[in-house]
Amino acid sequence: MYLFFEEAGDFKAGTVLKKDGANYQVELTTGRRCKVKANHVFFEFESPSAATFLTQAQETAAEMDPMFLWEVAPEEEFGYESIAADYFSSVTAVEKGAALIALHSNPVYFYRKGRGNYKKAPEDILQRALQAVERKRLEEERRKNLSAQMIAGELPQEIACRVYELLLRPDKNSTEWKALNDAASEVRMSPLRLMMKLGAVPDAFTWHVESFYRTNFPKGKGFTQAASEVPAAPDDLPEAAVEAFSVDDSSTTEIDDAASVTHLEGGKSRIGIHIAAPALIMPRGSVADESARSRMSTVYAPGMKTTMLPESWIERTSLDEGKCVPCVSLYVTVDDETMAVQATETRVEKITVKHNLRYDLIHEKVTAEAIEDGTLEVPCAHEIGFLWRFAKARLAEREERRGRPEPTGRIDWYLELEGEGENLRIIRKGRARGEPLDLMVAELMIFANSTWGLWLEECKTAGIYRSQRMGRVRMSTSPGPHDGLGVVRYAWSTSPLRRYVDLVNQRQIICAAAGTAPAYMGNDSDFYTIVSQFESVYEIYGEFQRKMERFWSLKWIEQEGLKEIEAVVIKGDLVRVEGLPLVQRIPGMPELDRGRKVLLGVLGFDYIDVLFEGKLLAVLDETDEEALEEGDGLEEESEAVVEPQAAEATEQNAQVTEQSPETVGGEAPSV
Repeated sequence: MYLFFEEAGDFKAGTVLKKDGANYQVELTTGRRCKVKANHVFFEFESPSAATFLTQAQETAAEMDPMFLWEVAPEEEFGYESIAADYFSSVTAVEKGAALIALHSNPVYFYRKGRGNYKKAPEDILQRALQAVERKRLEEERRKNLSAQMIAGELPQEIACRVYELLLRPDKNSTEWKALNDAASEVRMSPLRLMMKLGAVPDAFTWHVESFYRTNFPKGKGFTQAASEVPAAPDDLPEAAVEAFSVDDSSTTEIDDAASVTHLEGGKSRIGIHIAAPALIMPRGSVADESARSRMSTVYAPGMKTTMLPESWIERTSLDEGKCVPCVSLYVTVDDETMAVQATETRVEKITVKHNLRYDLIHEKVTAEAIEDGTLEVPCAHEIGFLWRFAKARLAEREERRGRPEPTGRIDWYLELEGEGENLRIIRKGRARGEPLDLMVAELMIFANSTWGLWLEECKTAGIYRSQRMGRVRMSTSPGPHDGLGVVRYAWSTSPLRRYVDLVNQRQIICAAAGTAPAYMGNDSDFYTIVSQFESVYEIYGEFQRKMERFWSLKWIEQEGLKEIEAVVIKGDLVRVEGLPLVQRIPGMPELDRGRKVLLGVLGFDYIDVLFEGKLLAVLDETDEEALEEGDGLEEESEAVVEPQAAEATEQNAQVTEQSPETVGGEAPSV
């Protein structure tokens, strides 16, 4: 005797071995034995065999027309035996089983009301359900067609017009995504690589740029008209009686800072550090402020820049040569001989910058020898020499406080692009740490940021600080020392045209100088939110910059036709390529000491993952001593805990432990 029953939602048939009261001992067609309760049994039968019965019942059920079954079914609840009797002329065990399977397999037509009992769906509901089933069938057919086209090397228009949406923010229930995913799995590629192969994404460069901007600038890179409107500056600001100059790269448009030197009586001089003052005319919560806050920083990468502020704001507030614009000035009275700082003063005023010097045009002339010999022939030569002496004194103080000398001499490499399309050339340039202009710029900015950070605390005015203890750099609203720089307090304040944190701190500085209530109180929850948002966004921008620097580094290697390159071991298989802002892992590298130089073979390039395929050719008998000195920074880098500078080159020379050695570029140092 055989049994047709239900187990765990499945219909099964087996041979009855034993019946014990209300239970059966059954052997399934698979050979497995199980106990079946009587209330799970549909019926017993003598023939055919269990295996044959189940096969024939399923085949017969597949041939039964569910619509005809629905039409002949009564309106009230019914059992499978009655529908089998109506459908078949003479009902066998196979036909009873087929009727039950057919009813159970068509839930659109029939609702289950208990074991073996069903009720047909109302006609209006059935029609809607059938329409849905048909739509699903057509979508499934469309999915297969789209997938087949892509597998065959064709790009469907439905995919091409939504390619970035599918790759960046896919609706994984959409037919297009399912088709793309199916095709990618079939050809054993990632969806991105398949799209590139089919031409939907032209090249890796386009992908990196488009994916970044579509993700982080969903409304586009432009500004609204309201955000671009610049209010007039106060007309009662005193004008500084100084001859100020700035030092920036030729491509720089956001000139945040300038410097001046005024000699006083009694062997003293007054150094002025002048910072552009957009915060003076940009109230908290204004349209322009909200726009700047949404961006948090200017975005830099080789060959591109997306500013934090609209062009109209930059034109009105940048410290451009010959323009009288508002500024926040830090005046430092120093002894001409010892360069000891005797007093500092903060003023809100306006200034006319006399010279916008260009770093790339004069830096080779500005040498320590030329300054000391008095043979320096560039505009503001005397002021540059005086500020260089001031910078050396400040550096010595920081080195004493931090307990170790500042690494100097190492070249920070960056890349510039010239031309377009087939005529594009990648130009590699370097900036040596510790050169007079770099040292002057770095120390002026560090001094201003540290002085204002401490001053805000003394004025009991809230500020956003950068601190470093135990090697970890963090931003917070709580003042703390910065061990890496060797300063008591440090608050970014010198780049308000390019960083929102500096803009916020400048508001606080202006209020403190005026003796008015600060724009932000220390317990303002919005203040904490700004810190959190800034760190998150700044890291994203920094990673984009580093990625594009790696991308163009690979392109430069290919452009130059290099098959071998030297690198310095950072930690394990992580290396820094010599002469490029490029750090990556080389699988299979043996364990070598940090700073050891190696020779790598270049086997190929992956511009999507931004890596080169390399192998170790030789371990060189050289060690990068500067890499050993910069151990803390390299350790941070090896753990991917690197500070994105986004072209904050003004502090490169002093912030070894704050930034990854490869992060350079975007803009030259500025003063």
